[in-house]
Amino acid sequence: MIGLEVLLLAFLIFCAAAAILCRRLVSAVIIFMAYSAVMSLLWFLLESPDLAVTEAAVWAVVISLLFFLTLRKINGLKGMERDEED
Repeated sequence: MIGLEVLLLAFLIFCAAAAILCRRLVSAVIIFMAYSAVMSLLWFLLESPDLAVTEAAVWAVVISLLFFLTLRKINGLKGMERDEED
């Protein structure tokens, strides 16, 4: 079990660094969603199911949707269409 927790913590550090270094906002939001999902799994493994559910419901779903809506509002998703055409 300790090995799994260490692996998940390493993935969290990787996601945090990748979100900071990512040049595309959409990719950063997707990485943030993965970070939140793994964090909720870690809370569950640490026997804190109330925090796990909160992390999964609020951060992985609601906040990520708000980020996508914000990107849509500021036309941050326009770059995705150009990448698909190339």
